[in-house]
Amino acid sequence: MTTEENKIVVSRVIDAPAKDLFDLLSLPARHPDVDGSGMVRSAENTERVTKAGEQFTMNMYAEGMGGDYRMRNHVTAFDENKMIGWKPAREESPDDVPGWEWLYELKPLDAGTTEVTLTYDWSAVTDPKLLPIFPGVPEEDLEESLNKLAAAVTNP
Repeated sequence: MTTEENKIVVSRVIDAPAKDLFDLLSLPARHPDVDGSGMVRSAENTERVTKAGEQFTMNMYAEGMGGDYRMRNHVTAFDENKMIGWKPAREESPDDVPGWEWLYELKPLDAGTTEVTLTYDWSAVTDPKLLPIFPGVPEEDLEESLNKLAAAVTNP
């Protein structure tokens, strides 16, 4: 685990091939299965992400956000079986991407074992009204996301 001023990075070795992990992470419908924060409820689109520049919408819930809300995620990183990432925006203003990013990096250690690194990076957030809420998701929730990913990849 690494915590910097505007970023949290957690890693874990998971007993699964990188391809299987990437297949799960590139399918927004499976994101509730790997969300350690408990905020992700369901995906609006069930199509697999296939490239950077695509978008997918998630139904979310958080008391601090007033209950139910939706986020439009802009895919920022896509390298098949190696990396996938996105930046969320509120659905009411989907083109106003405030700047935080979720990034999963997959490093195969052998045919059936992968080191997974999850980075939560808000270094590009500049809105002074948003900055006080960061980190909105604690390190423990990121670690739980990796635990849930390990469990979910064995239960397709």
